Amino acid sequence: MSDARSELEELRAALAASEQRATAAEGRAEAAEADLARARAVVSTSEAMIAGLKLEIALLKRDKYGRSAERSAKLLDQLELQLGELVEDAAEDRVQAERKTAKVGAFERRKPVKKAFPEHLPRERVVVEAPSTCSCCGSDRIVKMGEDITETLEVIPRQWTVIQTVREKFTCRACEKITQVRRIRRSSSGRSSRRTAPFHPIPRGWAGPSLLAMIVFEKYGQHQPLNRQAERYAREGVDLSLSTLADQVGAVAELLKPLNALIEAHVFTAARLHGDDTTVPLLARGGTKTARLWTYVRDDRPFDGTAPPAVVFRFSPDRAGEHPTGHLKGWQGILQADAYAGYNQLYDAARQPGPVTSALCWAHARRKFFELADVQTNIRKGKLPKEISPIAVETVKRIDALFEIERMINGQPPEARLAMRQRQSAPLVAELEGWLRGERALLSKHAKVAKAIDYLLSSNHWPGFTRFLEDGRVCLSNNAAERSLRGVALGRKSWLFAGSERGGQRAAAIYTLIGTAKLNDIDPQAWLADVIARISDTPVSRLNELLPWKWKPADKTERSVKAA
Repeated sequence: MSDARSELEELRAALAASEQRATAAEGRAEAAEADLARARAVVSTSEAMIAGLKLEIALLKRDKYGRSAERSAKLLDQLELQLGELVEDAAEDRVQAERKTAKVGAFERRKPVKKAFPEHLPRERVVVEAPSTCSCCGSDRIVKMGEDITETLEVIPRQWTVIQTVREKFTCRACEKITQVRRIRRSSSGRSSRRTAPFHPIPRGWAGPSLLAMIVFEKYGQHQPLNRQAERYAREGVDLSLSTLADQVGAVAELLKPLNALIEAHVFTAARLHGDDTTVPLLARGGTKTARLWTYVRDDRPFDGTAPPAVVFRFSPDRAGEHPTGHLKGWQGILQADAYAGYNQLYDAARQPGPVTSALCWAHARRKFFELADVQTNIRKGKLPKEISPIAVETVKRIDALFEIERMINGQPPEARLAMRQRQSAPLVAELEGWLRGERALLSKHAKVAKAIDYLLSSNHWPGFTRFLEDGRVCLSNNAAERSLRGVALGRKSWLFAGSERGGQRAAAIYTLIGTAKLNDIDPQAWLADVIARISDTPVSRLNELLPWKWKPADKTERSVKAA
């Protein structure tokens, strides 16, 4: 019996020892998993930190060397995408590490710098219930000595409101006549007879100014087609059909035509314009055809001009040269554009009131060489390194030197700009021309770089490229026009095509309003809401007060836009 008992005790002791070893092994495994998770968090955080530093360096280089370089733009896009992925990875690994172990303190994560929330946002105080007694001794003699505030940014879903304007009726006990306040009436000149009950901004309308501005801006400024807007509004409990929304957009475009006319008059009094165009698919029988949206930008700020910037858009069903000729009929000055042959009629010496002066874009010329010198893109496309043109690489470097001079004189008066160009840019241009002509003589006409050289040195083009050496108002590039068309390029992916020529013309008119507001650093939606509310009551002689560069928002409209 004693032998059996001793055997049982030995088995129990062995089992306990085995359990202790298993527990120790499990602890070591958990510790190893925690260490691994911790190491992953360290690595992913370090990678995110490195990516963030690379992005900061790239941003600093862009600020120093300019925003228009294709290489830096691609690099920034790549770094931003990479940084986003790495930060997400780091956050995921950090959470996993925190789950594995209560304390992960061997590495220091670089926390993102959080800006303070805007002061104009309303604050809602949620006070956590305070204790009534001391947590240490239980005494109720406690007094407040301060507070810690943690701010959380939250959004309240958009609230739709129906504003009821009530016009009460009264009857006279003496004569039994019914009296009621009338709606506001407008004369044929657009002036109101007297202020009575409010009216809708558009005839037979039902929408307020803020709603109209939101519909128009989301379609043309945020590239949200009306069918998608209607679907979103339906999810929010407001059923507005596509045709209903389209009716409001057309009415708003008509209402704002006087402002379009004022902006066009301002743009076409400029002595220098930027011009460009982009494709717009136009719905046609059996599919779509390629239409065009043209832009003409007035921006005198690069040469210290005082006129406010503005842009005019025009639509055409094709790219025939008659369209820019018609757009600029009666205008004379310097046109900064690409070498599109459709502009040639403007440069004709017999043109009335006189020929337009051509100033070509060095960014266009540089891009042709850059495509041949972009090593990374060519390798990605599977091209051999020997296909990279050393002539293109050298040309890009020389053109970049010209842009570096332009950055130093940006915003200076025309005289100072011209003097600097004559002193520094002219010798570089002369050297570039001589070197390219020498290299071109050694190349076959079929060489890709030869075509880029011919584009630059053509007898029809070279005078336009060197125009900046003769006039301090001329810019080296046509980037102002290209920037104005970026929204159209983004919109094509959303609205796919223009439904008709009238639709294209209406889009051009709204783009004119939104683009001009942006050029003047004005919130387009807030401006549109205020203008829609006030334009019918504004005399024709004072319509210029509603232009973006003169606009002063009304407090009531501002509040309604913010609440929308």
